[in-house]
Amino acid sequence: MNGVMDSILPRTGGLEPSTAKGINVALMFFGIFTLVGIGFGVHSLVVGHEHTFGVSREVPWGALIAAYVFFVVTSTGLCIVSSVGHVFGIENFEPIAKRAVYMSIVTIVAGFIVIAFEIENTWRMPVGNVVGANLSSNIWWMGTLYGAYLVFMIGEFILLQKDSHKKAAYFGLAGLISGIAAHSNLGAVFGLLNGRPFWHGPYMPIYFIASAALSGCVTIIFCTYIAHKVNKWQMSYDQEKAMQSVAKMAALTIAILIFFTIWKVIAGVAGHPPGKVLAMEALLNGPYSINFWVGEIAFGMLIPFIIILAVRAKNMGALFIASFCAILGIFAMRYDLVILGQVIPHYYGMDMVDYPTLFSYKPTLHELMVAASGLTFCLFFLFLGEKLFRGHVTESH
Repeated sequence: MNGVMDSILPRTGGLEPSTAKGINVALMFFGIFTLVGIGFGVHSLVVGHEHTFGVSREVPWGALIAAYVFFVVTSTGLCIVSSVGHVFGIENFEPIAKRAVYMSIVTIVAGFIVIAFEIENTWRMPVGNVVGANLSSNIWWMGTLYGAYLVFMIGEFILLQKDSHKKAAYFGLAGLISGIAAHSNLGAVFGLLNGRPFWHGPYMPIYFIASAALSGCVTIIFCTYIAHKVNKWQMSYDQEKAMQSVAKMAALTIAILIFFTIWKVIAGVAGHPPGKVLAMEALLNGPYSINFWVGEIAFGMLIPFIIILAVRAKNMGALFIASFCAILGIFAMRYDLVILGQVIPHYYGMDMVDYPTLFSYKPTLHELMVAASGLTFCLFFLFLGEKLFRGHVTESH
């Protein structure tokens, strides 16, 4: 029996000296970069956003909101992927479930860090959430539900570490419900704004859930591949089957997103709604066209989709490349969504003269560094998790 288990599970003993040294170097690099990025965020709070951020009265949400959306969407997606195994009992997904739960906690915290520096008076966020509770506010519900989601995911991870899988499944289900509810509220924050024609529409919460599933799939593929390379482990048969299943799920969600994107473009030009037509022109052949065609379409959808189909989800190196491309493309999706919805003037279509057709926005060094610190924070805890939790190996299910 022990021989069978040894063939299935990767080594869980102490790390080789070269591996331990490599992980420590990575931890030092990502840790220092994270602290530097946080330092830029603290500096922006001290001197004021108007001096360090590129946002304005016309474009009040910048790169940090895009980064926040990216991280929390990824967290919800990781929760969805982990729930397929631990909550719904699909065995092929179980080998990657613990790492998915762990990274869902890391990415939601990264999102909280980023948005904490985007809000100029950060301390008002938790206080206002309790004292100034507004049940009619989508943003209030989003914050509250994400807080509950974080508690449930931490509880699930602790129970998984104790091999209490039945209790962990209950926490996982609660985390899944609260995460999807929070995420649909995040979509409603955009979709229910009548004054922003590029965002407005009932499909936005559904689109957010679909894109979250893709984010979770490609992120866990990326993290699992990196983990095995770092630990110098040969991927087990069960792990490979899990990666193949996740990749197939990613291909399905890409197909769904392609469908959504086609109809988003059609809805943006059909009937010639003034604000949406201008947004589509900027997206398809204007200043955001490179982001759209190269970032969203090529990297975010077509390249990963073609790679997964070409290798039939069986080549782990190819799946890693596909996941990396998809992560880049997904960030482009978040950036375009947040920024393009604001650069369309409210007065467009009113035949006003001497006013800009599109507002301008360019992220500053402070915004880029804070957003990058969220990424290095995730990488820091990815490597730390491999070191502390023995590669997130589950001994029993």
